[in-house]
Amino acid sequence: MYKCCIFDLDGTLVNSIYALKRSVDLTLGHFGLGPVSIKDTKQFVGDGYKKLVERSLMAYGDKELTHYKEALDVYNEVFKDCCLYKVEAYEGIPELLDFLKEHKILATVLSNKPHQRALDNVAYVFGDNTFDKVYGEREAQGIKKKPAPDGVVALIEELGLKKEECLYLGDTDTDMKTGQAAQVDTVGVTWGFRPREELEAFTPKLVADSPFQVIDYIKAVNHIE
Repeated sequence: MYKCCIFDLDGTLVNSIYALKRSVDLTLGHFGLGPVSIKDTKQFVGDGYKKLVERSLMAYGDKELTHYKEALDVYNEVFKDCCLYKVEAYEGIPELLDFLKEHKILATVLSNKPHQRALDNVAYVFGDNTFDKVYGEREAQGIKKKPAPDGVVALIEELGLKKEECLYLGDTDTDMKTGQAAQVDTVGVTWGFRPREELEAFTPKLVADSPFQVIDYIKAVNHIE
């Protein structure tokens, strides 16, 4: 029986692609580069902002990463202003969250986004009391970012749950690797940033095309009528 769902944020709960693209565009533009395409933005995200900046620079004219260190500072500054730009919940996510609350299943967030920006996104889109725990990147506290299992393991321990009681949901190969490494049941969602084939390669418990399929899956596992 699942007692907790652990959600990735970007591409899983919220469509933040326009905020991410805008932040990358402003960062690259500082060096006379870019703009980045939506397609590339979807491919570059998932492993934290440092990798996003690195991949964007290399793809758009700075193959030697000459501007990398400065670009990280620029990105952090512009992202403060852009992190909520056109961000919205995916269709069906509110219903999924309502279902979890109705059946007393915990809802938590684990993101590679900078911690404060993760808090900002969740509060902006969902309010303050929707999730039981929300964590962004916490490497300064010794918790390695995804796909390392550290964040999932720490969260499960904090909640006093067992691995088999938790379901991890995400939209990228990083998320699938995270679920595997943490040894928790994993759902790949196709409404986010990556194609179905990328998710299926990791044979998760479910590849869902809508949040309503996740509801049906949890109903089946938890024997909910």
